[in-house]
Amino acid sequence: MDLQAYLDRIGFTGPARPDVATLRALHRAHMLAIPYDSLDVQFGRPVSLDPAAAFDKIVTGRRGGWCYEMNGLFGAMLQAVGFKVTRMSGAAMREIRGDFMIGSHLVLLVEIDGEPWIADVGFGDGALEPFRLAAGPLSFDGYDFRLEALDDRWWRFHNHALGGAKSFDFVVEPADPALLQEKCDWLHDAADSPFVQNLICQRYRGDEILQLIGRTYRQIRGDAKQERLIESADELVAVLHDDFTLDLPEAAALWPRVVARHEQVMAEAAAAGANAARA
Repeated sequence: MDLQAYLDRIGFTGPARPDVATLRALHRAHMLAIPYDSLDVQFGRPVSLDPAAAFDKIVTGRRGGWCYEMNGLFGAMLQAVGFKVTRMSGAAMREIRGDFMIGSHLVLLVEIDGEPWIADVGFGDGALEPFRLAAGPLSFDGYDFRLEALDDRWWRFHNHALGGAKSFDFVVEPADPALLQEKCDWLHDAADSPFVQNLICQRYRGDEILQLIGRTYRQIRGDAKQERLIESADELVAVLHDDFTLDLPEAAALWPRVVARHEQVMAEAAAAGANAARA
C-alpha cells in the first residue's frame, strides 16, 4: 500500500505528520474525495476486511467503500504516517436493534500525545473531521452532531438530523476481528441486511451531502433537503458517475431490483398508514 498514492487519491498535499492538524486534514480530504459506496453488496461481489484489498479497490480502482473498507484503509494510512491507531467495533443503530448490531461498524481510535481522538470516514454522512473522545456537541460545516457517554463503557455518536443512519455506539477497546467478519458477512448476505435490501451511496460534496438510497436521491444543505426519484437505469448510472464519481455502467442491471424494492417500501408505508388511520 503506497502512502503517496493514497494522498494523491484524496488530494492531500504537503507534509503528513502524526499531529492533530494532519489528522484533521486527512480526514476531511478523505470524506470529500471518496464516496461511501456499498454497491458491491448489490452486485454480489465479495468484500474484505483487509486494508490492502480496500487500497486496491479505493485507491487503484478509484471506487468508494463501506465502513470496513473506508476505515480499514484510513487506519492503515494513518499508521503509515506514524499515528497510533486502534480499530474498534462499532454498533450502528444499536439504540434500535440492540447488541446484535455490535461489530456492524468499524471505528478508529487515534491517540496523539496521549489524547484520544475518534476518526471515522466510514459512516457515509458522519462527521467531516475527527473529534476528541469527550461527551458534548460537535459541529462541522453547519452539520450538528453529538457524542454521548451512555455509561462507564459505551459511547454513542449521534448523527446530524437528516443523517442516513441515526447513530452508532462503540466501546473503547480493540475490536474482535472474528466479530467484525461475522457482521460483515451478515451485512453482505442476509436478507434483512439494509445493504442487501437497498442500494446505498453517500458523500459530501462541498457544503452539501448527497444520499442515494434505492431510487431516492437527496441533496442536503444544512437543515434543508431536496428529494427526487431516479427515473431510469440510464439516470442511475449517470447520477453515480456525475455526482458520486463512480464509473459503474453495470449498475444499470440493478435497476429492476431497485424499482421493486421501492414499490415494496411504498406499499408497506401505505399499509402502515391505513392501519394507523383505522386504530
